[in-house]
Amino acid sequence: MMQLKKATRKQVKLRLNISAPSGAGKTYSALRMANGLCGDWTKVAVIDTENGSASLYSDLGDFNVIDLLPPFTPEKYTEALNACVEAGMEVVIIDSTTHEWACLIEQNELLAQSKYRGNTWSAWSNTTPRHDKFINSILHSPVHVITCTRSKMETIMTDDKKVKKVGMKDVQREGWEYELTISLNIDRDTHLCMASKDRTNLFEGKNPFLITEKTGKEIANWCDSGESELQVAINEMEIVANIEELKNVWSKYKNLQTNKAFITIKDSRKELLSVPEQIESTLEQAEPKAAKLTQKQMDKLLTSDITTIEKYLNVIEEGRLEVTESQNSQLIIYLETLKTETI
Repeated sequence: MMQLKKATRKQVKLRLNISAPSGAGKTYSALRMANGLCGDWTKVAVIDTENGSASLYSDLGDFNVIDLLPPFTPEKYTEALNACVEAGMEVVIIDSTTHEWACLIEQNELLAQSKYRGNTWSAWSNTTPRHDKFINSILHSPVHVITCTRSKMETIMTDDKKVKKVGMKDVQREGWEYELTISLNIDRDTHLCMASKDRTNLFEGKNPFLITEKTGKEIANWCDSGESELQVAINEMEIVANIEELKNVWSKYKNLQTNKAFITIKDSRKELLSVPEQIESTLEQAEPKAAKLTQKQMDKLLTSDITTIEKYLNVIEEGRLEVTESQNSQLIIYLETLKTETI
């Protein structure tokens, strides 16, 4: 059953892209931001496709590196990201995602020639799902992810008649930035950046700024200001109406399935929701003869909600469930107590 509920912003993990031409400072900026995000260099990892460029900044702190080698398939990126998560990293920098897209374009061309008689559009039916899985691995990662993307560099003439090199378009799939929380573009000459997309409203419309640890701290505060995922999951657990809905919520939060609080609420709700199902089973087996309410079922009913109590009082009144006078009185008193508490 669909449920209408109040919109609540959850605590989130950052998905941010830094776009710039070569030499603008993407890697350096991403590292400083990452340190600000978590405050611990040992919890920062870089998936490096740029010939070890991240290691050139090892003097900044004791961050970790995975050097990715060609071919830069989306599967390799996903494997590296998962390795970082399993190692306990809190911020992962992917520098850069451009190689993933370039690799796919090349492999799609080869696939078109070998399987689709040169028709590249038909070949994308095989290639696109691979890219989508890579994007989803970023979007659903349980850690902060900063991606770096190269932009095509073009030369323009400024108002003062000077020649300037600028980044014009990301070398990635069209619409890439719309998947993320924040997209920042760095100017090659000034190293200052501006937001092209910003769901946090921290940078949208602001003057160009330099990415530092302070930037990471501001974003971290925004990410942590929402309601925790655990609390959101527990809230959903508390309003499920049956075992099937409980299973759906449990499956939805896979990364919380080892959390003691989440396990406790799941077990508690499962036990409570099992009572109506057990009674229904008893009723079905007993028809047309009235079923008897056991003391164990009674004890569990006395922890149920208003809807459940009212339902079974009706069943008792219809004569389909046999209870003692004492049990009937207890249920009525309990129902009145629940109604009083909700006023």
